[in-house]
Amino acid sequence: MSKGTIGVTSENLFPIIKKFLYSDHDIFLREIVSNAIDATQKLKTLAFKGEYAGDMSGAKVRVILNKKKKTLTVSDEGIGMTGQEVEKYINQIAFSGANEFLEKYKDDVNAIIGHFGLGFYSSFMVSSKVEIITRSYKEGAVPVKWSCKGSPEYTLEETKKESVGTDVVMHLSDESEEFLEESKITEILEKYCKFLPVPVVFGKKKTWKDGKEVETDEDNQINETNPAWTRKPADLTDEDYLAFYRRLYPMADEPLFNIHLNVDYPFNLTGILYFPKIKNNLEVQKNKIQLYSNQVFVTDSVEGIVPDFLTLLHGVLDSPDIPLNVSRSYLQSDSNVKKISSHITKKVADRLQQIYKDKREEFEKKWDDLKIFIEYGMLTDEKFFERAETFFLFKNTEGKYFTPEEYEKLIKEEQTDKDKNLIYLYTNHPEEQYTFVEAARTKGYDVLVLDDILTTPMVNKLEQKYGSKRFVRVDSDVVEHLIRKEEEKHEMTWEEKQELSPVFQGVTPENGGVSYIIDFKDLGEGGAPMVVTRNEWMRRMKDMSQFQGGMGFYGDMPESLNLVVNTAHPLVKRVLEQKDAEIGETVRAVGEDIAARKAGIEELEKKGKGKKDEEIPSEEKEKLEGLRKELSDLEEKRRHTLKEFGKGNKLAKQLVDLALLANGLLKGADLDRFVRRSVELIG
Repeated sequence: MSKGTIGVTSENLFPIIKKFLYSDHDIFLREIVSNAIDATQKLKTLAFKGEYAGDMSGAKVRVILNKKKKTLTVSDEGIGMTGQEVEKYINQIAFSGANEFLEKYKDDVNAIIGHFGLGFYSSFMVSSKVEIITRSYKEGAVPVKWSCKGSPEYTLEETKKESVGTDVVMHLSDESEEFLEESKITEILEKYCKFLPVPVVFGKKKTWKDGKEVETDEDNQINETNPAWTRKPADLTDEDYLAFYRRLYPMADEPLFNIHLNVDYPFNLTGILYFPKIKNNLEVQKNKIQLYSNQVFVTDSVEGIVPDFLTLLHGVLDSPDIPLNVSRSYLQSDSNVKKISSHITKKVADRLQQIYKDKREEFEKKWDDLKIFIEYGMLTDEKFFERAETFFLFKNTEGKYFTPEEYEKLIKEEQTDKDKNLIYLYTNHPEEQYTFVEAARTKGYDVLVLDDILTTPMVNKLEQKYGSKRFVRVDSDVVEHLIRKEEEKHEMTWEEKQELSPVFQGVTPENGGVSYIIDFKDLGEGGAPMVVTRNEWMRRMKDMSQFQGGMGFYGDMPESLNLVVNTAHPLVKRVLEQKDAEIGETVRAVGEDIAARKAGIEELEKKGKGKKDEEIPSEEKEKLEGLRKELSDLEEKRRHTLKEFGKGNKLAKQLVDLALLANGLLKGADLDRFVRRSVELIG
């Protein structure tokens, strides 16, 4: 037996290991099992070359839990080690100093394992003592036992071991008794080891017998050694891809499509990516892309490795060329990672293009589920935008699909405005905006359905990309003004609008934090008496405030709607006739007083024009100030008179409520009062 100390330049090795790795202590089992896999594969390679005569066809890695002895053992049938190799590989840890190491990697837990081969030493995170019992495959090799209690001191002695391979026996510490539970070990193995290339066995399979769970004689193999992504696409069926998806995400719905990645130059990358059906954000958070290195699970945090929009996908990526155990910033700047990211983007685009080209009908059927991925990609990745233009689809209210080129040809003649801009009309809710949609279609226009969360940034992107194209929601204006074919005719003077606006302002809802801008247009006798519209620009700003920092003030602004009154409609004319009959004389008298005050103000302002303030007599200043105060009071009196008339006019209120109802904006008490008023008016 020999004794010694582990070759480090500081006695602080184990405190460092415990400090840095304790928060991620499950990883110890991944490291020990991975080492066992490596040892097994090395011996398989030697057997294949004829340098080892033993039978490796049934080689397994066994994980053995002994609750009574409080041990967890990982046993392999691999290459094993001689005493000299144990000295070399276990006892000599070559790094310049614990303190330097501590400072350099204080912000990156994973770097410890990845850079310094400390995978084996991660076992001390959970163990009070670790033993290695090993026998080399070399003829005449003497089995040895290495033992260490978590300090630099160790013992190395000869021992008995019949079979070739290595057993790592971890005597679990009192603080780590959670790892004495079968369920915990199963959970860790399922997470890290379910696709390792050598069978990993943990206990025996169980079955129900006589009302209780009993062990069978069959090994409980944790892993699938030949997962789908390691096989050639030609050897896989659609059902194989589907079965693998179910293995990854047992509770998820079936995916839409899959993409098989298989690259060996200029970097190594394999994997399968799936386009899932996304129902809610919870699924996005739960079911992520899993990253592997030579079939060993590493992480499901792939930001920086794949483009942002592809983090919405599900599946597996496996690459030994990705520097996994480095900082996130380093990862994002790594040239290899950038190449891999770019390649994945290209492969995804190529696959979508292929499906669109070969199976357009199927592609169209799945478009509503696919579009969120494609739109997100087009918004965040310029190269993907360029590629996606060939298979991006518009869907109209008739359920027909068009490429951008096809749709432009469809609408170019009817939907080009007076400034030569091509106007794309759209709805984000065909049912709620039914009246507006039908008005547009009756006029010969086509209407798109753009109804997902990315609609606003997407139409902004398309407008920026193509300067002569504009997207206009159908409820942003009356149909006559959605696509302006000629200069707008001024049908009413500002003064006339000022006199009529209070009438209809008086019957707009006063609750709900919504302000109404009253406008008057001649929409013809056959048009709606009133129409509620949303200003396109303001609505977009409010929508974009959800996505862009610095635009929050738009989101905080009150909702503003336009109430367009059709001056040609008989019912509107009746309201105006009632106004003239009931308060016409009063309004006229006030109007005359207003006109007199304005004339007086104009005369005094003209008289004082060109004079300095001190040159104007004080009595003239006082008179001017008095006239302005009188004018303001008179204008307020007129507004109040008109508004009070509006409030008391049931027909005006009914017309406003009808317009709100058509937009889905009449709710609660206002809706109840509308129904009651309707019954009253009918009666």
